Amino acid sequence: MSITIIYSTPTTASSSALNSSFVSLPTPLTSISKLLSSSPPHRPFRLRTTLPPPILCSSSSRSVSDMDATGGQSLYPLHRTKTLHLVRHAQGIHNVEGEKDHDALLSYDLFDANLSPLGWKQVDNLRKHVHACGLSKRIDLVVVSPLLRAMQTAVGVFGGEAYTDGINVPPLMAANTGKSGRPAISSLNSPPFVAVELCRERLGVNPCDKRRSITDYSPLFPAVDFSLIENDKDILWTPDIRERDEEIAARGQKFLKWLWTRKEKEIAIVSHNRFLSHTLGAFGNDCHPSVKREICTDLVNCELRSVVIIDRSMIGSDSSTTNYPGEIPSGLDLPSVIASEKHPEEKDA
Repeated sequence: MSITIIYSTPTTASSSALNSSFVSLPTPLTSISKLLSSSPPHRPFRLRTTLPPPILCSSSSRSVSDMDATGGQSLYPLHRTKTLHLVRHAQGIHNVEGEKDHDALLSYDLFDANLSPLGWKQVDNLRKHVHACGLSKRIDLVVVSPLLRAMQTAVGVFGGEAYTDGINVPPLMAANTGKSGRPAISSLNSPPFVAVELCRERLGVNPCDKRRSITDYSPLFPAVDFSLIENDKDILWTPDIRERDEEIAARGQKFLKWLWTRKEKEIAIVSHNRFLSHTLGAFGNDCHPSVKREICTDLVNCELRSVVIIDRSMIGSDSSTTNYPGEIPSGLDLPSVIASEKHPEEKDA
């Protein structure tokens, strides 16, 4: 499956089997960002009202010179796209300790690491951003890694306000979850949240990347859907085998295929740097090198990147909700070119 990415400046600082493509949205989402100065000339084009003029980036064998010859433009039916908002979790206590001493990541004191106080400030700032740009009202679904730091980030950014007594909805997060000192977070007026193992951090060896049991998580995150996780205990993490880069990338492609089984069109994904960077790293091989670098750079804590995934191989089955067949009621519809050939005397009329 070949990949296409149309990329613009992010919010902050390969698999031939994949039949999807990516197009990135500009950030902030309420404006159209300028493309890189090295981009080839292009004409305006939009998949969505906020989509920038495109640069074509694909995992096919097309060269940059080929891309320049076509102006780097590409066009896809809107109903064969999904908008993805990729978020790396905020700073966790393992990030702090790992900066001091990388071997600290081997300590079970960092098991399923929670957010640091600075991480919660990062969450608050990203939450302000997604509300200010209107993104919070457009999200249909939040997909989150079932690790504590990712779920804290997801509910903190995309969840409701602080839980209010008397409102008969389960909270997304119970009060003081993960020693956060935070009040409960309501699910009122929030999109659905679903935990998915495929978008976890690199598996194995480091206890900070091992999850708790679903039995432990459920009372901490009552409104998060854990039904897609098959095993209560974490059977994927092993103490002596670290997941390889190519295995993470393959897991990323499997995750993207799974997304096409969902009906939601605009999805937030809260995950981890290694998973997101290895997933994105397979794409953009025929981009201008500077665009490729922008696509494949690591994500910093609490960074948001917005992309559009394109169904180029009919994986998705959704029909358009905006296309209209025309000719209702039907009538004469002779194309003007044919008409002028049949009636040359009227050509200059």
